[in-house]
Amino acid sequence: MSDNYKKLVPCIYLYKGNAVKNLSDITILDTNPVKLAKFYRDNNADELLVFDMSKGDAEHDEALDIIKEICLNTEMPVTGAGNIHRMEDIKKLLYAGCKKAALNYSKPENIEITQEVSLKFGKEKIAACFIDTQELLRNKETIENYVDELILLKESSIRESVQKWDGTTKILVSLPEVSLDKLIEILSVPSICGITGHAINENAKELPAIKSLCQGNGIRVNVLEAAFQWSDFKLNSDGHITVVVQDYKTDQILMVAYMNEEAYNATVHTGKMTYYSRSRNELWVKGDTSGHYQYVKSLTADCDMDTILAKVSQIGAACHTGSYSCFFNEILKKEYNETNPLKVFEAVMNVIMDRKVHPKEGSYTNYLFEKGIDKILKKLGEEATEIVIASKNPNPNEIKYEISDFLYHMMVLMAEKGVTWEEITEELAKR
Repeated sequence: MSDNYKKLVPCIYLYKGNAVKNLSDITILDTNPVKLAKFYRDNNADELLVFDMSKGDAEHDEALDIIKEICLNTEMPVTGAGNIHRMEDIKKLLYAGCKKAALNYSKPENIEITQEVSLKFGKEKIAACFIDTQELLRNKETIENYVDELILLKESSIRESVQKWDGTTKILVSLPEVSLDKLIEILSVPSICGITGHAINENAKELPAIKSLCQGNGIRVNVLEAAFQWSDFKLNSDGHITVVVQDYKTDQILMVAYMNEEAYNATVHTGKMTYYSRSRNELWVKGDTSGHYQYVKSLTADCDMDTILAKVSQIGAACHTGSYSCFFNEILKKEYNETNPLKVFEAVMNVIMDRKVHPKEGSYTNYLFEKGIDKILKKLGEEATEIVIASKNPNPNEIKYEISDFLYHMMVLMAEKGVTWEEITEELAKR
């Protein structure tokens, strides 16, 4: 899906650990901002805009932790805003998992660091919030060169901003609650890339319907579009198609289920895996009872068009027994060495973490943990140097051995600092 669609972006305002109404009204809407973010995700929001309204370092650190949890648990693009004074603040938001960080163009110091942070982290990671249209026009050259997206926070400035702004950088506008006709009218403006604020927050449950309305008015929005119709599949004798469900991160097979035409169309329309229960003779959305939803990442048909492979983001356990996967009754197994890199890294990491929790006498890993961070860092530095030395040797085997030693000590450091391979691979995937 291209980014050239109009976005519907809920906004979460963080204040003292809670989600509050807006920047000027600290009425608490939800004491669990992560849960609220999941609610927006479940209703087909395209992205999230999160404002940190904290005061002081302790509150700011708490807000960053919440933003990190939101990014980790929703798997949605998040733009972080608020409490930005220097490059380090941009870095913290991006390291927390935000896709973008938004500078406040009402603050001269934010305008001044635009070029620096854009060159450091990439233009695509920088947004700018503004209220005054003149402020926008005065900094047009900087914005065009170093800012990926503009966020207009003042509804009364929409008309003026749209009329006077002739740059290529698109504008995300924050709106109070408006009529659907007004919403469609604003989204129809070419320079506007989407809507955020109260207008979206208050209509979160209606986002799928709003997207359908946009499509009916010729406005391109972010929806799943199937390349095949139900009639393209070869069905079994009951008129169903088999669906094999796989974790998109690990490729682990989770379960097998069936779809009829209604379940297939519902899955495509909602983005949640929906099946047909042959025993109950009814449709069922995976997770409606347990909360263990499956969000579609991809659907692929096999060569015979009689089976669908669904790659999903699995929330909780896939199996009704509580097991993550339904496939756990081992029938037989021939010993083999696992070669999937992620699985190998996870297996070694699990051993290291087990040593940390359950020390074993004579264990070198426990020796490193006992000696502490300085010893771990000293060994890591030594192993890095060994890689450099080995790289001068024409025999590549030596490099292989030294890199393996380095990775092991790096994983000990990860365990010591509480960093997981999933966090590392997610960070690499964003680069």
